[in-house]
Amino acid sequence: MGEETNHGLKAKLVLNDGTVFKGYGFGVPNKTVGEVVFNTGMVGYTESLSDPSYRGQILCFTYPLIGNYGVPEFRLRDKYNLPIGFESELIQVSGVIVNEVCEKPSHWASKITLDEWLKQNKVSGIYGIDTRELTKKIRVHGVMMSILEVSKDPSPDDMLIKNLESNLNYGDINFVEEVSVKQPVEYGKGDNKVVLIDCGVKLNIIRELLRRGLKVIRVPYDASSKDILDYQPMGVLVSNGPGDPKICGKTIKTVKKLFDDDIPLLGICLGTQIIALALGGDTYKLKYGHRGQNKPCIDLGTLRSYVTSQNHGYTINPKSLKSTGLKPWFVNADDKTVEGLKHKNGRCLSVQFHPEASPGPNDTEYIFDEFLNILKGDTDE
Repeated sequence: MGEETNHGLKAKLVLNDGTVFKGYGFGVPNKTVGEVVFNTGMVGYTESLSDPSYRGQILCFTYPLIGNYGVPEFRLRDKYNLPIGFESELIQVSGVIVNEVCEKPSHWASKITLDEWLKQNKVSGIYGIDTRELTKKIRVHGVMMSILEVSKDPSPDDMLIKNLESNLNYGDINFVEEVSVKQPVEYGKGDNKVVLIDCGVKLNIIRELLRRGLKVIRVPYDASSKDILDYQPMGVLVSNGPGDPKICGKTIKTVKKLFDDDIPLLGICLGTQIIALALGGDTYKLKYGHRGQNKPCIDLGTLRSYVTSQNHGYTINPKSLKSTGLKPWFVNADDKTVEGLKHKNGRCLSVQFHPEASPGPNDTEYIFDEFLNILKGDTDE
């Protein structure tokens, strides 16, 4: 996409260490602040940009060309009436960073360009910068707050730096509250009910539960244990979501009560961290996080390695699990961080990666089957 194609929009990305990247703008003219993170995936930009776990973040794609297969119609639905190719109803990221944007996509399902989709969602993007240089900087210095401005006449660097300094840090904001449903939503039919605590759930998680014949009741992140137990569920899934898990105090309290009531639990991504905190463990922030579709994880029980899809910036301190009854189930093959937990009672399990993928490999979707087996065992007792 050339500068003249987008009416002469220019763009600046300013990091909180004073580094300035200058490029061209796409999407809408705007000024936005967020934590800069990178994703190493080669495909799946519509799923990634609509993933609620990215709320409050400016996403850099390391793959050099983004938008080449366009964006499908949101009204294109599957048999569960869930949109195909999207993980929520809108773009969740605060901004987008790419090396090159494709302005003439080619795919049978493509209806609009990435640029047009950003415009529809009032999101700004920058292209024409060295995304490799930016990624290397993040890997060395860690993720950092930044400000992205897209306009015909960008502000001076020092003014943007002052704007950035006046904003809150990413970890201080409760993004889960922003992305969670406000009222319960039900999917599917039948008596085999699972309650899903929505901390920013990806739609494919709901799809995987429906495929297994479960009725899904999606409740707000701050639903009480009484609200949840009133549904008489077979089990509870604590979903993925954005931000620091320690901010989710109400959810942590609810999960602790559900665990004490011996309700089967499955946590995914943020849900893993919430379960660990609820049972007395601790979490910490990773230097630059795990975001991509080729992250290797090892099952400590079988020593088998799986390729996983991931999107998380926080993880669990394994030393804090000593008196919780939780034991590491998976570890990351690269940095040895905890990627999954199992409780000794056999009724609580969680994974830090995304077994539903979308985008990414489906090597670990059997995690849902393990959860289903626990639920069946519960009903057979």
